[in-house]
Amino acid sequence: MKKYITEFIGTFFLVLTVGLTGNPLAIGAALMVMIYAGGHISGGHYNPAVTLAVLIRRRITTGDAIVYMGSQLTGALAAALIVGIFQELPSSADQPLNVTKALIAEVLGTFALAYVVLNVATAKATAGNSYFGLAIGFTVLAMAFCFGEYSGGAFNPAVAVGASIMKAFEWGNIWIYLVACFGGGALAALVFRTNNPNDK
Repeated sequence: MKKYITEFIGTFFLVLTVGLTGNPLAIGAALMVMIYAGGHISGGHYNPAVTLAVLIRRRITTGDAIVYMGSQLTGALAAALIVGIFQELPSSADQPLNVTKALIAEVLGTFALAYVVLNVATAKATAGNSYFGLAIGFTVLAMAFCFGEYSGGAFNPAVAVGASIMKAFEWGNIWIYLVACFGGGALAALVFRTNNPNDK
């Protein structure tokens, strides 16, 4: 099950970045960090064509390949639905901050960041790697491209507090960042524990 969850998450964030930014650097960054984060669990395919190639190479069973592809397509569908929410809700130009968009943006951005941190900097399977800083930094880059215009792209309660002190964010909105960032981080921890039950 953990391989399929990983393929869902990686494909979700790849397609989400395509849908919200269309920016090649952000798309490449999203793919890179999700491979760093999930490669040790599922191989980091995030692409049914890649899964087919791995199947023909005989590095995955037919049954696993079918479920991988289903997970990838489901992740793509979920991402498309989220992108649709951002496109259908009123533009942030209509008001200082659209609370719904900001909450979704900060939950997803913080989830991605914490998910990558847990997988590249704390997992036994990736211990001793030299790329964790790159993966974590590029996660922020990709998520900032995706969500910066909707929430300011904090993905971190301390950043939100600092930005509020500097008057970049409104103090009245600080609850959004506290709720969404802690919520996204907690959700990432639950997923990590599900995918890595023996990593104590």
